[in-house]
Amino acid sequence: MSRHVRKVLVAVTAACVAATAVGCTSSGSSSASSSSASAAASSAVSSSGKASSSASSSAGGSSAGGSSAAASAPPSGSAPLTVFAAASLKATFTQIGTIFQQENPGSTVTFNFAGSSDLVAQLIAGAPADVFASADTANMTKATDAGLVSGTPLNFATNTLTIVTPPGNPAGITSFADLAKPGVAVVVCAPQVPCGAAAQKVETNTGVTLTPVSEENSVTDVLGKITSGQADAGLVYVTDASGAGDKVTTVSFPESTTVVNTYPIATLTAATEPSLAMTFVELVTGPEGQQLLAAAGFQPAT
Repeated sequence: MSRHVRKVLVAVTAACVAATAVGCTSSGSSSASSSSASAAASSAVSSSGKASSSASSSAGGSSAGGSSAAASAPPSGSAPLTVFAAASLKATFTQIGTIFQQENPGSTVTFNFAGSSDLVAQLIAGAPADVFASADTANMTKATDAGLVSGTPLNFATNTLTIVTPPGNPAGITSFADLAKPGVAVVVCAPQVPCGAAAQKVETNTGVTLTPVSEENSVTDVLGKITSGQADAGLVYVTDASGAGDKVTTVSFPESTTVVNTYPIATLTAATEPSLAMTFVELVTGPEGQQLLAAAGFQPAT
């Protein structure tokens, strides 16, 4: 064995012994010490012109492992928000949701639109949600009594009913009383749904009894029956009629002003992001939200 080779082996052995000794000194700093020792060993071996590339590859693998762990961590600032809202709020709340995500980077909003009574039933059954917006105070009271609501609900809008017919009003409907005429196929919301409860109150106030061919679970379902030509007339909110545009003909009736639906909104006790939920409520009740609601035909809360 040549003198040069013996020197190299001695240097490598010394470096390895040093690495072992340092590694046993402190488990908290073993990684950094081991890297230094490996570098020393690499330097010693490099003097003989061998194995330097192997040491470099090992350091590169350690660095890549650190990057992989960082990449697998969840993105900071991501916050999902689930909002249960009355079907009549779909168009407006979708717009508000877009603004909310822009003003709160990293947040995402998921909506569940349905009849208010159906939404309360889902919440009571354990469906997860952060915010609830109802088309009447009665269903919000149900949610509150069930212990689902955090704090005091805030009223943010009002709405009234109107009559809609297929384009051109083929049945010639001109008043609420016309809906009770023989042969007129009228569609309303089911009694437990806010728009259905409102229709019943109008019936009581006017003394006109309707015989609907269908009772739907949401106001959007009533509107769908009319736009598809399945009925002569239906009772929906002013906002829904406005949103339908020329797909329907609107027939207003004065008795509708005696029955006004108030819309409350609240954060829920099960909210995973309470502060973010409150931020959404503040957007709805603030200037931006109120402007969008007014543009859709909603009236201010009283």
